[in-house]
Amino acid sequence: MEHLEALEERCLSSSLIYDGRVVQLFVDRVRLPDGTEGVREYCHHVGAVAVLPLTDEGEVVCVRQYRYAHRRLMLEIPAGKLNTSEEDPVEAALRELREETGARCEKLISLGVFRATPAVLDERVYLYLAHGLEFGECELDEDEFLEVERIPLATLVDMVMKGEIEDGKTQVAILKVWAMLQREEIGKGKREA
Repeated sequence: MEHLEALEERCLSSSLIYDGRVVQLFVDRVRLPDGTEGVREYCHHVGAVAVLPLTDEGEVVCVRQYRYAHRRLMLEIPAGKLNTSEEDPVEAALRELREETGARCEKLISLGVFRATPAVLDERVYLYLAHGLEFGECELDEDEFLEVERIPLATLVDMVMKGEIEDGKTQVAILKVWAMLQREEIGKGKREA
């Protein structure tokens, strides 16, 4: 812990610059480890969940949707933001799985937390593996448009390795689940959420 304290930056003042529907932008004055002052800009996000739904046939239920910030379609696993910072990520994951794919799952296994850009964004994405799937109708939000498709996990691993999947949370979830399968960790009750 002594090492942590030696690197810690302490907030001296914080200014909310933008208060949006999804993010808040702050500019903070901080005391740096050497005693000088600096400025840090960052976005606050309530947090999100992402779910890799794996079928009994070894296929992943993916979504393809237009991402405005990048001005193109992206292949991803189902995901969505938490409704509040207090919302249980497991409940949010089950909700997003149902809304985007129409699936309900028998088991939900935590894959940990993903932080995409910790230098400027405080968002935490809770990653999950869902299996034992049963399918019904999708329940998309009214401003949500996407296509659902099933792709073999092995194909997705190849796509990640070739740079064909750019979404970070999707890359991490695919590679983690692939590693868990190789280690035979799935189906033994380990890492249950």
